[in-house]
Amino acid sequence: MTFLRSAIVFTLLFSLKILSRIFYRHDWEWVGTIPPNRWKGLRLVVFLNHTSLFEPLFLGVPPASFIWRLAAHGVVPAADKTTDRPLVGMVFRFIAHQVIPITRQRDDTWAQVLETIEKDSMVAIAPEGRMKRANGLDLHGKPMTVRGGVADILQAMGSGRMLLAYSGGLHHVQVPGHIPNVFKTVRLRIEVLEIAGYVEEMMRDGGPEQFKRNVIRDLERRRDLYCPEEEAPADARVA
Repeated sequence: MTFLRSAIVFTLLFSLKILSRIFYRHDWEWVGTIPPNRWKGLRLVVFLNHTSLFEPLFLGVPPASFIWRLAAHGVVPAADKTTDRPLVGMVFRFIAHQVIPITRQRDDTWAQVLETIEKDSMVAIAPEGRMKRANGLDLHGKPMTVRGGVADILQAMGSGRMLLAYSGGLHHVQVPGHIPNVFKTVRLRIEVLEIAGYVEEMMRDGGPEQFKRNVIRDLERRRDLYCPEEEAPADARVA
C-alpha cells in the first residue's frame, strides 16, 4: 500500500511537472555556493514567498529524482482549511507521501508533524504559514513573517541538507477569483545549505534560547534578498 501511494503521488506530481513545462516558462538559478550532487541528501525544503495554491507549477524545475523522493518520503504540513476543501483538498492530500493537516496553533497537529519525521523523511514547508496577497500583505493586512515551526524541524533533523526555494510569486499567474493565466514566466532561486552547519550558526548568538528567533530573522533576510522581483498581477497591468 505504501509503494502504491508513492507511485500514485509520483504520477500526479510528474504529470504536473510536464504540464508546467508545457504551459509556463521557468526562470531559475542557484544562489550561494552550489554543492556537488545538489539534489541529493535533502531533508528539508523551505519555500519562501508563499503567494498561491498554484505553486506546484515550480515542479517544472527539479529533476524526477526529487519528485520521487517527495512521493516516497515527503512530509508536508498543510493548512487544514486547504485540505478540507472538497476538490482542492483532495489534490493537496496527494502532493507528498504524507500530508498532515495542521491548524495555525501550536497544538497536537504540529506535534504530529514532528513525530512523523523519520531518518529518510524530506519535509517540505512554507514557513510563512499563510499566503501573501498582491498588495504584499496577508489576508488580514499584516506583513508576511516566518513562523517558528521551521526551527523545530531543523532541531529535530540535525543533519542533511536544507533546500531554500525563493519564489518570484504567482500573482501574475492566478489572482483569486480569476481564471489562471498560461504562458507566463515563473521565477525561482534555489539555495542549498548543510543543516548541521546552519543550526550551529543560528546557535552562536544567544544559544538555544535565541535559536528560533535567529532562524526566523535569517530566513526573512534571505527571502528579501534572494526572491526574484514579483510581476504585477495581470488585472493590475490592464487597469
